[in-house]
Amino acid sequence: MFRAALDAVDADTCLPRFLPDPPAGRTVVVGAGKAAAAMARTVDRHWNGPLSGLVVTRYGHGAPAGRIEVVEASHPVPDAAGRAAAARIVELASGLGPDDLLLCLISGGGSALLALPAPGLTLEDKQAVARALLRSGADIAEMNCVRKHLSAIKGGRLAASAHPARLVTLAVSDVPGDDLAVIASGPTVADPTSFADARAVLARYGIEPPPAVAAHLAAAAEETPKPGDPRLGLARAAIVARPQDALEAAAEVARGHGYTPVILGDSIEGEAREVAKVHAGIALQVLRHGQPAAGPTVLLSGGETTVTVRGQGRGGRNVEFLLGLALALGGEPGVHAIACDTDGIDGTEEAAGAVIGPDTLARGRARGLDPRAMLAGNDAYSFFAGLGDLVVTGPTLTNVNDFRAVLIAGDRS
Repeated sequence: MFRAALDAVDADTCLPRFLPDPPAGRTVVVGAGKAAAAMARTVDRHWNGPLSGLVVTRYGHGAPAGRIEVVEASHPVPDAAGRAAAARIVELASGLGPDDLLLCLISGGGSALLALPAPGLTLEDKQAVARALLRSGADIAEMNCVRKHLSAIKGGRLAASAHPARLVTLAVSDVPGDDLAVIASGPTVADPTSFADARAVLARYGIEPPPAVAAHLAAAAEETPKPGDPRLGLARAAIVARPQDALEAAAEVARGHGYTPVILGDSIEGEAREVAKVHAGIALQVLRHGQPAAGPTVLLSGGETTVTVRGQGRGGRNVEFLLGLALALGGEPGVHAIACDTDGIDGTEEAAGAVIGPDTLARGRARGLDPRAMLAGNDAYSFFAGLGDLVVTGPTLTNVNDFRAVLIAGDRS
């Protein structure tokens, strides 16, 4: 099911039919995100006519893209390479005229990779805020609201730089609700959030930003482009792949193997361990009462959970979800699960996620691993590494966020 989900949202599968007609003038391709290299490669293969450009992706997620340059930078905390790439992208966009086309390829991870600080801020300022947000438990929309208001490229600012050129954005969605203004912090679409919203996010999570950041947000000197801004009048955007596409592909595999798929949702959010409890409750309802489906069933879900970091362990939201799920199920016979990030990297570790079965907790305890203590310390990665149950794919060059499947075999176990 996981392989089918990844295949369904691969750039070669989903992107070509969205390509626009060539312009009278130049075509320049820019982009950012974990899928940027694969998207650029697909554009290069299918584009008839002259082409040039630059995209930035995470370290290790690059791939040759023909006429389009691919550079790598840091994620989730930005670095100087991302700052340099973002500055070059703005320069490319700013040099276009009304006969030209800017084709922008956006995917998850673009917020960190397009690290161009707003005037008066430094890269170090952005890094400090990024680290604090990542540990806070803030969801992706909240984090990106702050990022937009510390940036010279995000929140529609890249689109404003490209005016009066024609602008087409093709996006792979990794956010709940497939909101183009949230994916990679919406560099080419109007931003409905404000400086006040950004200040409120920091206050909500008790984040004390660097003095320059606090002063910048308080001054609110130049808002991001809002809906109706004339500089965005020629901008068009489409989502080429989304979490729902991955879940539907997995559901087809389940049906082919005699399991009833139940898609719980493609935009599930919340603390990973709490989301796990809900999934466990539904699995037990299937086993005990045949609801919402009877017989062999698989529960499928996507979205982005969060982890409020309190311990010093090696975490990742998918492995934290799975350890929470295993504890909530308590070794229930016939229930197995996988949870992985579709980009192949669960947080900052090299694994995409892990798998569990009815024997997971017993095997862990037999090896001297305390699952409850390790969950409390945000050390789920070490738990599954100790069992050899991590799922390691390497970079997949796509990204529609998390994929979760809870297989309820019942008497098939």
